[in-house]
Amino acid sequence: MKLDIKIPIGLLFTIFGLILSVYGIITGSDTQIYAKSLGYNVNLYTGLFMLVFGIFMLILSRKTLKEIK
Repeated sequence: MKLDIKIPIGLLFTIFGLILSVYGIITGSDTQIYAKSLGYNVNLYTGLFMLVFGIFMLILSRKTLKEIK
């Protein structure tokens, strides 16, 4: 069995992306937190990007596992 690093990386980014996205949604109405970032909800955008990347890595690892079998 070969070591596939895409699975733990995908899980890590998916979990952290979910946590950061939920935090961004919860604190979205607080303008004082996002004053330094010109009013952009950086937590939400970064969390969504991490979530999409993590899901992409999991899909990619699933495809490669099917090809190996």
